[in-house]
Amino acid sequence: MPTINEVTTLEVKDGVAILTLNSPPVNALSANVREGLNDGVSNAINDSSVQSIVIICEGRTFIAGADITEFGQAPKGPSLYEVQDMIENSPKPVIAAIHGTALGGGLEVALTCHYRIAVPSAKCGLPEVNLGLLPGAGGTQRLPRIVGAQKALVMMTSGEHVPANQCFDMGLVDELAAEGELEHDAVAFANKIVSEGRPLVKVRDASDKIQGDKGNEALFSDFRKSILRKTRGFLAPEYNIQCVEAAVNLPFEEGLKVEQELFMKLMTGSQSAAQRYIFFAQRQVAKIPDIEKETPLKEINSVGVIGAGTMGGGISMNFANVGIPVTIIEQSQERLDKGLSIIRKNYENTAAKGRISSEQVEERMALINGQTSIEELSTQDLIIEAVFENMDLKKDIFKQLDGICKEGAILASNTSALDVNEIAAETNRPEDVIGLHFFSPANVMKLLEIVRGDQTSKTVVASSLAVAKKIQKIAAVVGVCPGFVGNRILAQRQREANKLILEGALPWDIDDALFDFGFPMGPFAMSDLAGLDIGWNKDNSNGETLRDVLCEAGRLGQKSGKGFYVYDENRNKSPDLEVEALIRKFGEERQVQMRDISKEEILQRCLYPMINEGFKILEEGMAIRASDIDIVWTNGYGWPVYEGGPMFYGNLVGYDKVLEWLKNAEKELGPEFKPSPYLERVVAEKINIL
Repeated sequence: MPTINEVTTLEVKDGVAILTLNSPPVNALSANVREGLNDGVSNAINDSSVQSIVIICEGRTFIAGADITEFGQAPKGPSLYEVQDMIENSPKPVIAAIHGTALGGGLEVALTCHYRIAVPSAKCGLPEVNLGLLPGAGGTQRLPRIVGAQKALVMMTSGEHVPANQCFDMGLVDELAAEGELEHDAVAFANKIVSEGRPLVKVRDASDKIQGDKGNEALFSDFRKSILRKTRGFLAPEYNIQCVEAAVNLPFEEGLKVEQELFMKLMTGSQSAAQRYIFFAQRQVAKIPDIEKETPLKEINSVGVIGAGTMGGGISMNFANVGIPVTIIEQSQERLDKGLSIIRKNYENTAAKGRISSEQVEERMALINGQTSIEELSTQDLIIEAVFENMDLKKDIFKQLDGICKEGAILASNTSALDVNEIAAETNRPEDVIGLHFFSPANVMKLLEIVRGDQTSKTVVASSLAVAKKIQKIAAVVGVCPGFVGNRILAQRQREANKLILEGALPWDIDDALFDFGFPMGPFAMSDLAGLDIGWNKDNSNGETLRDVLCEAGRLGQKSGKGFYVYDENRNKSPDLEVEALIRKFGEERQVQMRDISKEEILQRCLYPMINEGFKILEEGMAIRASDIDIVWTNGYGWPVYEGGPMFYGNLVGYDKVLEWLKNAEKELGPEFKPSPYLERVVAEKINIL
């Protein structure tokens, strides 16, 4: 078989040139692949025995997109545009034969072919929006011309991978091949095109699907409204929409200019840099330096959960969702029945939205076995304790588990802040004890903090990572310290937010500043949602804290209709003059000086101490990498992905500026702002920690 280059071969069968790409793992559009495509198509065009050309890939997928590792590098080999021009202007029909996924640049290549054939299991998509980008090789202009503006808008702003059958129905794919017979059917399709004298279809010249939407402003304004909540703060979805508008209303070449201009704005901006950083960080977070790939894993075929409350129920659902049976333990039958009914209600709500079937509801409920005796946990492979945060209670439970559970079972605590080593010391098997900190609601939130104790074995850590992957969680391995990574950093923000409202900033000023920054809600709206009375004891309350004052006034949060805010019957919040008066009075009684506080100061006071705490965590070895901290915060606490997490954001601001601000704050506001020595070293030595 003639070789074009190290990743490309060209073979002629019955007048059909089969150009095969083989560049593992995903045939990304690296310089080698582009060169192979360009030279392969050119050779086929110049071969008089060739009547048509099929582009096909080896391995598990068609071209799955651009080679992200080349971003920002000096260009090598032919550009993607040159390759596309070679394909699109070929005097012989070119057919893309698709299996696996044709994503991003891969689909953009397929769109310059004259025809596309795919196996039913294949998927197509333009997911650049997930990296803060838009398709930059004509995809924004060609896709609407082949599937229509409405479908193109959905595909490009969601990044969804569309199954081949749907692609066929919408005209994106011209023919479906039999599974496992792609090359055979693609060659037959190519011969059919030639024998029937079909035209060389250039998607760029098509207009039927977009003609009716020219000047249809309502189409685009309505679509913007429909995705507004989901895409708030992100630039890329809006720029993708503008490109589709250009495709509908402008000639192809002018639309391409709009695409290029907006692509470069995104490519050189901080949002895409942040989203690409998170993309790689998410792949790196599961790599633990001292745990080898060959580390043996424990099989987890059954799970026990202690506690049927909000956390225990949500944790149990994760395992039932993937077919792992769960025994859930509660102290009383009444509390157990309540917990199981909430789990059923959650599943039924999901079914009502069409996400699972009623049969799946019953299948999953059948996997959850409720019991009232901890003795029922003698055979499970993994036990997760999910009771409230009380060290004595947790220690007592682990002491019991040590005498009940089988040898080799993993004993995990869902604690969000307590010392896992202290808990492990209650057992004779501390090597089997680990923290698995799920985030609420546990059946929804993606993050899992895996808390590695001093004596936790490598096998238990590796097995926990494997379990996290199975239940579709993003896991970060962290060390034992108060609050671990996430809550330890959160405490810094909460402290400053609570101080700021006594200095002159009102709760809604702080919430609005953080909401505008990109958080889903601010700390005071979050407190109202959770309930101000969590951990509050009416009998011991004496007005010492602002929370005491609010709770004593019956302001318990959303559930009582008022907390920091006042709520209507639909739980829509409004600022409340009564709260403002309570805060002013509380501050005056303690002789706190009130003043005007700017939005900029609110953000600095709330965010810069978080960055500083991140450096302390790294210095202590409580997180493996700065990017792990950012994964925790973007997946568990709503830090906007387009700002990259606290450590990335600190770099964006400039660690030197953060350090200078902290030094000034330490002088003016107190020792809690003392800069981390590691931050000082990073600035002094210009160390790159990202």
